Amino acid sequence: MNRKGRVTRKSRETQLSARVDLEGRGRAEVSTGLAFVDHMLEQVARYGGFDLRLRGAGDVQVDPHHLVEDAGIVLGQAFSQALGDRDGIARFASAYAPLDESLARVVIDLGQRPYLSYNVPVRGRIGTLESEVLEEFWRALSIHLGATIHVDLIRGRNRHHIVEATFKALGLALHDATASTGRPGVPSSKGVLK
Repeated sequence: MNRKGRVTRKSRETQLSARVDLEGRGRAEVSTGLAFVDHMLEQVARYGGFDLRLRGAGDVQVDPHHLVEDAGIVLGQAFSQALGDRDGIARFASAYAPLDESLARVVIDLGQRPYLSYNVPVRGRIGTLESEVLEEFWRALSIHLGATIHVDLIRGRNRHHIVEATFKALGLALHDATASTGRPGVPSSKGVLK
């Protein structure tokens, strides 16, 4: 199978390029200029078992918001491109991931109906990043991947642990939802997605 996606986005605020290989080995090359975001996306690739390359920069001197949101856009588009018509994929998946005292759950539907339910009440800085901007990444990913995503914090205290658990759960859920079932056809009782 050749399930690969490649996307480039250039605006006055950001310049990003993303490559995704769903048949990869969990390798990641991520460099956005936001070290915590890079670390989180490396977790997604590792636990998703796919190869991910994301390079870019943005106007972080203004605010990291643009770069974080646009990273979600290009990754969502690259994953969507790699999935093609989504023929024969599992489509649905859920995953739990713990990290020390934290436990997070991600439930995903790749049925091309974007929706985000983000229940991760984390506020404050993680390194130099304001944690609430991460919701914008998830929203952009959901829209541009064409996925319903529910992200729930079950328990946790440490901001870093909480957020990292959500990204690890995302990788695990994407791994299962993008898996080939061996059955031909679009995974929908309607015969079409959307």
